[in-house]
Amino acid sequence: MTSTVAVGKPIPELKMAATGDQTITLATLKGKKVVLYFYPKDATPGCTIESQNFRDAQDQFTRAGAVILGVSRDSLKSHEKFKENECLPFELLSDEDETLCELFGVMKMKNMYGKQVRGIERSTFLIDANGVLRQEWRGVKVDGHVNEVLEAVKKL
Repeated sequence: MTSTVAVGKPIPELKMAATGDQTITLATLKGKKVVLYFYPKDATPGCTIESQNFRDAQDQFTRAGAVILGVSRDSLKSHEKFKENECLPFELLSDEDETLCELFGVMKMKNMYGKQVRGIERSTFLIDANGVLRQEWRGVKVDGHVNEVLEAVKKL
């Protein structure tokens, strides 16, 4: 899957359904750095730990002028439950039709219990206050990832 976004280039305008009965667009986020993290599925072990790590670092990201947004193909109903269960202080975007996943090129074939399945490759993207993609992490391992992203946000 090829990405249509590129480091150093502006991100096309996005309009996504989010938790809290919101619609989030890049235009509404102008002036803020955006950390967009894609994860495979709500309430699964790695995704829960990654989301908790972002949650626990929320204040540091806020002080650095960044907004955190989580993205998966789960429904808003699933996201609301996950957000509530994990006390996530940021919004989750529902990408059931894979629009955002396709734009960022995060869909890939993965092995799950010996079967090939199509799913989200854990990835994070850092967008600057002007809507330009500044950094990307693909094939993310959860351990230490949030700290790496926070350091990049602080340097931006």
